Amino acid sequence: MDSLASQVVETLKRRGETVAFCESLTAGLAAATVATVPGASAVLRGGLVTYATEVKSHFLHVPLEQLEEQGVVSAPTAQEMAEAAARETGADWAVSLTGVAGPDTQEGKPAGTVFVGIVGPSVEPTAIQEEHLSGSRDEIRTGAVAAALILLLSTLEEN
Repeated sequence: MDSLASQVVETLKRRGETVAFCESLTAGLAAATVATVPGASAVLRGGLVTYATEVKSHFLHVPLEQLEEQGVVSAPTAQEMAEAAARETGADWAVSLTGVAGPDTQEGKPAGTVFVGIVGPSVEPTAIQEEHLSGSRDEIRTGAVAAALILLLSTLEEN
């Protein structure tokens, strides 16, 4: 995963762009992974950890009822999270991760269900990818970060 993070940092540096994260199931792991790369401070604007539903509602400016209706583990929530990260940090690109780390289900969704969102200057609407990962909580969380970095890199390459 260090290689993916290095590629993200180098690509964003070359483009003169920045990134931010809004994370739920990964609890800051994606931003922390990027921060391990020397020179990350040139591209990493920051991150929001919105683990609890009420915190998502507060930072995303989405009514709690709406989150409860659409589910926090959903494409619409991933979109709201990515948009909030860009808005709150002023980053060019923003990545969101929401999902079920396990071992229990959440909102009827099994462990390993993950939604990754990407918003950027040339991505309209927000790019959303659904993943179905397996393994322990740590493996699911690490896999979610890898999936997010891969999606970010491919989106950067396409734009």
